[in-house]
Amino acid sequence: MSEEIFRQDAYAKTCEAVVTQVNAFGIQLDRTVFYPTGGGQPGDTGVLRTAAGVEVTIGETILEKGTGVHLHVPADGSSSLAVGDAVTAEIDWDRRYAHMRMHTALHLLCAVVDGGVTGGSIGAEKGRLDFDLLDTSLDKEHIATELNRLVGEDHAMAARWITDEELDANAGLVRTMSVQPPRGSGRVRLMEIDGVDLQPCGGTHVGRTGEIGHLRVGKIENKGKHNRRINLHFDE
Repeated sequence: MSEEIFRQDAYAKTCEAVVTQVNAFGIQLDRTVFYPTGGGQPGDTGVLRTAAGVEVTIGETILEKGTGVHLHVPADGSSSLAVGDAVTAEIDWDRRYAHMRMHTALHLLCAVVDGGVTGGSIGAEKGRLDFDLLDTSLDKEHIATELNRLVGEDHAMAARWITDEELDANAGLVRTMSVQPPRGSGRVRLMEIDGVDLQPCGGTHVGRTGEIGHLRVGKIENKGKHNRRINLHFDE
């Protein structure tokens, strides 16, 4: 398995690595800064470079089904690499940082809206969460005001770990109803916004809420009897 540098340091933009596997789906490295698609967050894009000047453009990063192998998927027409090649892995930082900001903003939305999360997605310009709610009269302006208050208060955000057993004993930490945190490794990562929100999450986030920037609440949509979709945009 690849060493997941992004899991410990979301601000790492590059790393030195060695190709350990090449198959029909992509390239595996012994270590990487590339986040793979998961939890509503898109996989990173970027480039792998060799000292000889070979560049492989990475159009997507995924976890291979059934194996959990972390694969960097080359864009069409990219150069090829071989097992043993040493590379510099570099992500598209502007895109990743936007995902970090939006992912953290959606954690704030969880703190503002009291309901189980039934789905969501993260983009570089907007994101959304679906909530299990009967209330059809959600106040957009109130939600936006509360979100931007939390952004302006510049709360710190950090990771900590608990055991599978501790998570099982604190089921209320899990906000997502359709996807459960991965168990089996013996521990689960929690992302905590100091004094605001605490929940299991494997994604990448900013270190302080002030980095998110001003937010705007878009459409609030009825997507089913209990399902309310709240769309969130950067207001820049």
